[in-house]
Amino acid sequence: MKPVAIIGMGMNAEDLTAKHLEIIHQADLLVGGQRLLNLFKESGARKKVIGKDIDGLVDFVKQEMKANNIVVLASGDPMFFGIGQRLVNAIGARHTKIYPNISSVAAAFARIKEPWDDVQVISLHGRRNENRLLQALEKENRLAVYTDPKNNPARLAAYLLENQFFNFEMCVLEALGSEAEKVHWYSLAEAAQLKFADPNMVILKRSSMGGTDKMPLMLGAPDSRYHHQKGVITKPEIRAVSLSKLRLATEHILWDLGAGSGSIALEAALLVKKGQIFAVEKNAQRVTQIKNNQKRFGINNLTVIQADLPRGLEKMPRPDRVFIGGGGRQLKAIITAVAPYLRPQGVMVINTVLIPNVETARAALEKLQFKTEIIQVQINRSRPMPWAARLEASNPVWIVTGSRI
Repeated sequence: MKPVAIIGMGMNAEDLTAKHLEIIHQADLLVGGQRLLNLFKESGARKKVIGKDIDGLVDFVKQEMKANNIVVLASGDPMFFGIGQRLVNAIGARHTKIYPNISSVAAAFARIKEPWDDVQVISLHGRRNENRLLQALEKENRLAVYTDPKNNPARLAAYLLENQFFNFEMCVLEALGSEAEKVHWYSLAEAAQLKFADPNMVILKRSSMGGTDKMPLMLGAPDSRYHHQKGVITKPEIRAVSLSKLRLATEHILWDLGAGSGSIALEAALLVKKGQIFAVEKNAQRVTQIKNNQKRFGINNLTVIQADLPRGLEKMPRPDRVFIGGGGRQLKAIITAVAPYLRPQGVMVINTVLIPNVETARAALEKLQFKTEIIQVQINRSRPMPWAARLEASNPVWIVTGSRI
């Protein structure tokens, strides 16, 4: 019994090697989508079209492989969101032989001339992956999405808009590798109104903060409204609780230390209308993101400073309130360095997800004569299921407040 040959077709027949073609021409039975089988009409092999019944197809291949030389034609690369893994699992690795080729994602990013080594790929092709898609959109600046006739680019664009992911643009790549190939960028609003040729795939790219998609700043704004790095952002619910613990007044001076995306500093500006806010961040890329977010929301009383804490504090006016987002191993040193600058009746709020840093923060604050409070915030967020919804737990966050009030 010969192994079942699973051949990646790449983008079109031109991507097949002489070895691929030799194996195909020796087949007794060709299995593949109708579009791929049409490329070998002259072949004398029997043809089996891959339809929606994949379980039935697997059973068919198991039965036919006993007496036939079977070749399965897979679009793109068979082991990259393709049928290859399903067949290997079903009939065993020793009964299959894989011939890789160019994937649709590789071809798509070649068309737009961008690398894709850090791009997350989500498949909506016959799959319910909306939950994974929304999670990825909160963290990633670029995504590749496999579509199907139901989960098409227009529906995807409308879904993003419904979930308030306004600051993405969409590249739709239609009929890749064919004479009808079309590659074009659209706003989500444009894409939601159009029809696209099948097959197609989508690249989503977070758009410039200076574009026409400006949104008003609000407390608890969705993460998607901020430019941020791989999820380095205080989540909306944690922002709301942290800002309440700071007890901000309109004329206060606030320090946001370890500012990340700047979401705390920016939303604090809604409360500190007459005062000043200083966001300190050591990472150059995040500093740029804070400035982009500041420009997008038009916040004029925010100063962004790049510094490696606890250095750089002397450059700012004494604060009424201090927020520390993390602190890592330097948390004790940062608290100790900040305390002398804090004005009488001041408040310091620390967020941490690290268990040891809860005690580090409490002990450091009490040693400095602060009255302390510790709360833990645990957010459970609804996620869609096929016929209902479930709750998914987020990482718990401790909020430690030190008060001189």
